[in-house]
Amino acid sequence: MNEEIFEEKGKEKIPPKWHAYYKGKVEILPKCPIRGLEDFSVWYTPGVAEVCNEIANSPDRVYDYTNKWNTIAIVTDGSRTLGLGNIGAMAALPVMEGKALLFKYLGAVDAFPLVISEQHPEKIIEIVKAVSPSFGGINLEDISTPKCFYILERLQNELDIPVWHDDQQGTATATLAALINALKIVGKNIEDVKIAIVGVGAANVATIRLLKAAGANPEKMFVVDSKGLLHPERVDLEKKKDINPHKWRICLETNGERRKGGMEEAIKGTDVLIAASKPGPNVIKKEWIAQMNEDAIVFALANPTPEIWPWEAKDAGARIVGTGRCDFPNQINNSLVFPGVFRGALTVRASRITDDMCLAAAHALADFAEKNGLGEDYIIPKMTEKEVFPEVATAVGVKAVELGLAKVNMREEEIYEVAELMISATQRKIKKLYELGFIREPPC
Repeated sequence: MNEEIFEEKGKEKIPPKWHAYYKGKVEILPKCPIRGLEDFSVWYTPGVAEVCNEIANSPDRVYDYTNKWNTIAIVTDGSRTLGLGNIGAMAALPVMEGKALLFKYLGAVDAFPLVISEQHPEKIIEIVKAVSPSFGGINLEDISTPKCFYILERLQNELDIPVWHDDQQGTATATLAALINALKIVGKNIEDVKIAIVGVGAANVATIRLLKAAGANPEKMFVVDSKGLLHPERVDLEKKKDINPHKWRICLETNGERRKGGMEEAIKGTDVLIAASKPGPNVIKKEWIAQMNEDAIVFALANPTPEIWPWEAKDAGARIVGTGRCDFPNQINNSLVFPGVFRGALTVRASRITDDMCLAAAHALADFAEKNGLGEDYIIPKMTEKEVFPEVATAVGVKAVELGLAKVNMREEEIYEVAELMISATQRKIKKLYELGFIREPPC
């Protein structure tokens, strides 16, 4: 690609030459002093030998002596990268570097991009397990369905460190947080509302599970994929239930009215629409929104273009509209979630991240926005409200302690203090490096 041009996507202009100018977005810097070469006799040999022996005798000491406690791997096979499809591991690396940057800046988490040139789920699991001693957690990213469900469940059960798939749990947590507050504004209860769900990929499968955990009635959910509404008579999905058991379970648990048809039939007479499908516009029609119940809530989350433009949904009668874009109100963004979730999990050394911890994170996000004054155009915190990240970290850490999943027993105020200090210190360091010229100005 010509470095002197801008790649254009919709209204956005993305400067690829910035990426080439910096040759990557993250680097490794020392956190210990190096006053001279003699210090390496402490940090390396011979001084490190005693540390190695202690870890060999007491493996948990690795958290005291190394950066394992604060380092995660961002793992992908590149099989579902952003909206680009299966572009492979190498082409996915710039995305994983960007994710690492967000982890560091918003959560003070040292995240290492680990792209894997292997797409077989069993081999991916084997590779991640083999490298796991280096890491305090694993963030799975941009892995296609249905194998992403299988990989996540296997690694959660077979590793003693937190494993998280952001496309599932992160998006679901942010969506639930937004819905909690949207329902407060319209005066409806989650257990009573009818919810249309368009798309049955990683995000919405996890969203359905988390909505149920939050009290939503699955029989009042109407889920639609590219071939129509899900219900027990979907023979095509029953035949594939061994390959994608999650989708078949949704067939059995949802759609208590046994509706049939497509998106229009799924949306009609519902209170909430959550779409995470293909980019629009006009994937969802205005006339379908007009058939929703009064005070309808519409989340159109496809990127870069939502399934329906927010103003069209409003014109059709929706009261509250959220998208995945930062240039519209109510951006439902998983970047509000994963930095704080991992900050909290790593701080208390949690062995896993559960749905209860995701619920705690969602409520922390919702509570933060409510304290700042809810409105139809403000149901979830904005990315610029950096104070929210220690709040999410604290909620997750506290819940891990309550569930008995934390190896470090800390009080709420202690967790918050650690999270706030680490995140603010990281941001000050990055700012200072920029001010001193060690991080160069981007090219024009």
